[in-house]
Amino acid sequence: MIWLVWLCCHLSAVSAQQDPELLARDLEEAEILDYSLIDNVARRVPRHNRFLQRLETRPRMSEFLVRSTIISRYAFTTVSCTLVNSGSEPREGQFEMQIPITAFISNFTMVIGERVYHGEVIGKDQKYGGTDRKNRYSRPTDNGEHRVETFKASGTIPRKTEAVFLLHYEELLQRRLGKYQYTVSIRPQQLVGKLRVEVNILENSGIVSLEVLPLQNSKSRGNGSSEDYISPPPSTVVGQTKTLAKVTFNPNVVQQSKIARNGILGDFVVRYDVSRELSAGDVQVLNGYFVHYFAPKDLPPLPKNVVFVLDSSASMVGTKLRQTKDALFTILQDLRPEDHFNIIGFSNRIKVWQQDQLVPVTLNNIRDAKIYIHNMSPTGGTNINGALQISTQILNDYITQNDIEAQSVSLIIFLTDGRPTVGETQSAKIVSNTKAAIRNRFCLFTIGIGNDVDYKLLERLALENCGMTRRIQEDEDAAAQLKGFYDEIGTPLLSDIRIDYPTDSVEQVTQNLFPNYFNGSEIVIAGKLFNKTADRLHVEVTASNSDKYVLLKTDVAVDLSGKNHVGLVSGGAEDPTDDQNYVERTWSYLTIKELMTSWLKSDDSEEKETLRERAEKLALAYNFVTPFTTLKMKELASQADLPKEVYTGPSTEGVGEIVQGLQGHRAPSGPVVAKPAKQKVEVTKTSADGDPHFVVDFPLSKLTVCFNIDGEPGDILRLVSDHKNSGVTVNGQLVGAPAPRRGHKKQRTYFRSITILSNKPERSYLEVTPTKVIMDDGKRLILPCDRSATVASRNLEVSIAARSNVTVAIRGTVGFVVLIHHYKNPAPYQKDHLGFYISNSQGLSPSSHGLIGQFLHQDVKLTTQDIKAGNALELKGRLIPVVWKQRKIYNGEQEVDCWFAKNNAEKLIDGAYKDYLASHPFDTGTSSLTENQL
Repeated sequence: MIWLVWLCCHLSAVSAQQDPELLARDLEEAEILDYSLIDNVARRVPRHNRFLQRLETRPRMSEFLVRSTIISRYAFTTVSCTLVNSGSEPREGQFEMQIPITAFISNFTMVIGERVYHGEVIGKDQKYGGTDRKNRYSRPTDNGEHRVETFKASGTIPRKTEAVFLLHYEELLQRRLGKYQYTVSIRPQQLVGKLRVEVNILENSGIVSLEVLPLQNSKSRGNGSSEDYISPPPSTVVGQTKTLAKVTFNPNVVQQSKIARNGILGDFVVRYDVSRELSAGDVQVLNGYFVHYFAPKDLPPLPKNVVFVLDSSASMVGTKLRQTKDALFTILQDLRPEDHFNIIGFSNRIKVWQQDQLVPVTLNNIRDAKIYIHNMSPTGGTNINGALQISTQILNDYITQNDIEAQSVSLIIFLTDGRPTVGETQSAKIVSNTKAAIRNRFCLFTIGIGNDVDYKLLERLALENCGMTRRIQEDEDAAAQLKGFYDEIGTPLLSDIRIDYPTDSVEQVTQNLFPNYFNGSEIVIAGKLFNKTADRLHVEVTASNSDKYVLLKTDVAVDLSGKNHVGLVSGGAEDPTDDQNYVERTWSYLTIKELMTSWLKSDDSEEKETLRERAEKLALAYNFVTPFTTLKMKELASQADLPKEVYTGPSTEGVGEIVQGLQGHRAPSGPVVAKPAKQKVEVTKTSADGDPHFVVDFPLSKLTVCFNIDGEPGDILRLVSDHKNSGVTVNGQLVGAPAPRRGHKKQRTYFRSITILSNKPERSYLEVTPTKVIMDDGKRLILPCDRSATVASRNLEVSIAARSNVTVAIRGTVGFVVLIHHYKNPAPYQKDHLGFYISNSQGLSPSSHGLIGQFLHQDVKLTTQDIKAGNALELKGRLIPVVWKQRKIYNGEQEVDCWFAKNNAEKLIDGAYKDYLASHPFDTGTSSLTENQL
C-alpha cells in the first residue's frame, strides 16, 4: 500500500516538462512490480497510461521452480516456469533454459490459460504441421564452448492470464577429478517472486564430499577442481544422511537483486562423490536391468608418454598463446619422474623440441622445455595434418623402440584455435590420415580454444582415437580450464580394461572395453539381464597396472522380489502403464549415446542409416529428444487429458522406498533438511556467557549455581572434556576488552571463539566465531553467521539462525547452542562475543570434566554446616560458601536465581583455574588433575 501511495504521489508530481520515461525506467529497475497496483494507478492518473503500458510489454515471471532427483548418478530434472500477462492486451511469453549438452529432454508441456500443449517426441523425418503457430518450440541450440544447449519456447498469453512451461530432462552425471557435478542454470532474465531449486540425491553406497559452489557465470564455470574455501549462495540449505542429501536454494527478491538485477544469476552447482573401494565396483540390478559403476582408488599411477602439440599460428597472438603457455608451465611441473614427454609447435612449419625422441622428466629437461615454450611466437598458417602426422610418428617410434606398450600409457594432447589452412585442409582426410597413423596404439585428446576453431574436426579426431575433446572459451579463466582438462587425464591408473559378465546371463551390454582409466573418472556399463530368474550376477574386471595384472571378481545378489522397483516415468503414449526405472533409463541413455558416437564415426552410408534407425527407435521408446528426434507440440482437449508420461519427478517418499529396497532398512520418513533454527531455542540454564559468567543447573536438587572466571585474553578454557568416552571436547578462547569506568574490574574477557570437537566414530570439529562457522566432518565448509542455514552429516547437524545462534547436535545425543552477541554501536568495553549453552547432555559420560562438564552428572546440597551464619553448598565432600544472586541469561531475556560461588569458583571446581587451560583450540588432552579423577 505504501508503494502504491508513493507511486501515485510520484506520478502526480510529474510535470509536463518532466520525462515520464525516467519514471518508467526507475520502475523497471526496481524489478518489483505489482501490475494490479499499476492498473490502479493508471485509472487514477490517466495521462500517464502510455508510459505505464510500456511496463506491461513483457509478461512477468511469478515462479521459477527446479526440482531434481539424482538416483545413483542418474539425474531427473523438472523445470516449471510461470509467466503472468497482467496487461490489457495479449503478449508473447518466452521461456528459455540452458540445459547440459549431455542431457536428453524427455518431455515438454505448455499450459496457457485453459489450453494445454503437450510435446510428443517423433522422428525428425516425419512431416507435420504446427498446431498453433503462435505457440511454438525450437529444439535446443548448441552453445558448445560452455557444454550447454539453449532450449526456447514461446506462446501468446491472453490478457490477464498466466502460462506455465514444464520442461523435463535427464542425464547421467559424469565423474571428473573425483566428483560428480550437477549443474542447473538459473537465468530467468528477471527477478522472480518465487524462485526455488531443490536437488535430492540418493546414493546407496554412501555420499561423501558434498559441496555447493558459489553461483557460476559463463567465465567462471569450474573445471572440476575443488576450491579450498567454498561458500554456498545465500539462502542455500544443505542436509545429508549417509545415503541421502537434499540441497535447496530459495532466494527472495532482495537476495536475487544483490546477485544480479537482470535475473541472470548463473549456474547452481552441486558436487559430491560416493564411498568406494578397490573392488569390481558397484553393481545395481532392478527389474531385469543392471548398471555397473567402476572407479577403483588407491592404485599407483601408470607412467605416461605424452606429446604436447601446440598451435603457434598467427591467430594465437595475444591472450590465447599467453594463457596456453601459462597452463603448460603448470602442467610440466605436474609431470612425474617416471613420465616421458616432448613438445611440438606448429604453424606453417612443424617445430619439434626434441627430434625423434621423448625425454625423461628431469629438472633440466623441465627447465629447457619451459624456455622452448616461452620463446614460441605466433606466425603463419595452421598445418593441423602435418603436426598430427609428425607427433604420431614420434610417439609410435618411441613405443616400438622401448617395448613399453603394456607398461605405460601413451597419449597426444593437441591444441589449436583455428581451422586447417596449410597442407591437407579436408577434415575427412585429416581424420583418416590420423587414424591410420595412430593404429589404435594410443589416444588423442584435442582442445579447441576460442570461437573460430573447427570443433567438429577436433571432436571427430578424438572419437576416432579413444580420446576426449574440450572446447575452451577465450577469457581470463582459459589457463585454469586447460589445466583442469589435463588434470582429468594426467593420472592414468589402469590400461586395457575389460569388464565381462556370463554370456548366458546378460544381453545388449553397453561398451565394456576401455583403453584407459584415469584417476577421478568412472567407467559405467549397463545391460539387460538375459536370465531374469537368476539370483546372482557374476562380474569380472581385468586390467593392467604398470607391470601388474589386475583381476577383480564379484557376485552380485539380484533382487527378484521387485522391492527395488520405483516407477519414475512411463514409457510412452502406446503403453502409459509400462513403468520404467532409473537403471533401465541409464541403460537406454548410454545405448543411445553409443549409437550416436558410432554414427558420427562411420563413413559408410548404409551403416550410418542403420545406426540412425536404431538410435531413433530407442529414443522414441524412451521419449528422448536427440539429434534424430524432435518434439511435435499437440494441443490437448483439456488439462484432464494431460498424458501420464508427463514426468513430475520422483517424490521424496519414492526416494525413501528406494533406500529401503537397496539397503534393507527403513529410511527416515521425513525430509533430510529441517528449517533453519528459530531465534529462540530451548536450552538448559547450564551455560558460559558474558564476562564470562557460568551457570550450572542441578535439576535433581532443584538448585542453580553460578560463578565467574576471571581469565586472561588469549586463554583457552576447556569447558567440556569427555574425549575418552563420548569423544566430545569443547574449548572456548577469550578476548579482552577494557572495563567500564568506575567498575571494580581492570578488564573484561569474553569468548571470541567456541571449538567443538568429536572423535567418534570419526574425527570432526566445529569452530564458531561471531562472523562465521567452520565445519569439518571429512570436508571443510565455511558458513557466514549472517545467513540462516542448516547442514547435516553423519555425525554433525548444524543450524544457523542468522545473527542469532548456532545449534549443534552430535550423533543425536549431545546438543549445544552458541549464542551470537553483536553490538551495533559498541562501547570500548563491548566486544562481539559468544555464549555457550548445553541443550542435551545425554550422550556425555559420567566421567565428563571441564569447567562445565564436571557438573553434568553431579548433585549438590545446600547446607549451613560450619559456615558462620552463612550458606554453603556441599559438593564431593567439599563445603563452598555461596551467596544468593540473580543473573541474566539468554541475551538478558531471562533472569535466574542462583547460589553464587566467589573467588573464581574456588573449592567449587576441581583444582584451580590453570588446570582448565588448553594449549590450542583443538587440544583434546586431559590434565593430570582430571586423570586422577579429582
